Amino acid sequence: MSNTDFALAVEDLTVSFDGFKAIDALNLYIDKNELRVIIGPNGAGKTTLLDLICGKTRASGGSIKFKNEEILQIPEHMRVRLGIGRKFQTPSIYENLSVFKNLEVSYPAGRSVWGALAFKCTDDIRSRVEAVAADIGLADRLETEAGLLSHGQKQWLEIGMLLMQDPELLMLDEPIAGMSSRERDLTAELLQRICKNRAVIVIEHDMEFVKKIAHKVTVMHQGKILAEGPMDKVQADPKVIEVYLGH
Repeated sequence: MSNTDFALAVEDLTVSFDGFKAIDALNLYIDKNELRVIIGPNGAGKTTLLDLICGKTRASGGSIKFKNEEILQIPEHMRVRLGIGRKFQTPSIYENLSVFKNLEVSYPAGRSVWGALAFKCTDDIRSRVEAVAADIGLADRLETEAGLLSHGQKQWLEIGMLLMQDPELLMLDEPIAGMSSRERDLTAELLQRICKNRAVIVIEHDMEFVKKIAHKVTVMHQGKILAEGPMDKVQADPKVIEVYLGH
């Protein structure tokens, strides 16, 4: 398989903080339309890896190719334009705006000041908002003020805000933290829907949830990849049991 087939190809990626290698010569390949889950103990470097891919943190060395284009030197806002979406652990939504407005302002046309000033809610944008709202299970909540949503619904809204930009790679850091079990099930279904036309990387601790959603699991430990493959194979790996699942 040549590199051109991957949504994301990370090679020999390294980042050091004060001489400590947080990510150590790491290789990671994500297929198009793949839902990959990254697991591992705290301090393994999972969030740092996402920071490097989205451009929040600068790498010390290595390569990050997105759709076969080297993005290591490209700043964070340009990576968003290329099609990389990242959701952080705490939702950043506009609490006092409606669900509809939250999605509408996330449409890429509103990017620049001029774009925002000249912004008209066209039929195209309206239909995109409605399609995304259906995807995230909030179609009947478009007029609801975002601050009134449940914790889980706020998380979905933020995923929807990223989907408005139609990213080809979506990265989510512990998306089900603090959710009820019903919300977790709905989130699993949501993630399965949205990886139909994009690659999705999820960092997660809840093994039951990981089993439900992962196409493939990557286990990180001390800035390196310890194991990778289907969940049942990874779960049975003695190294993984020793450093992570055994605790």
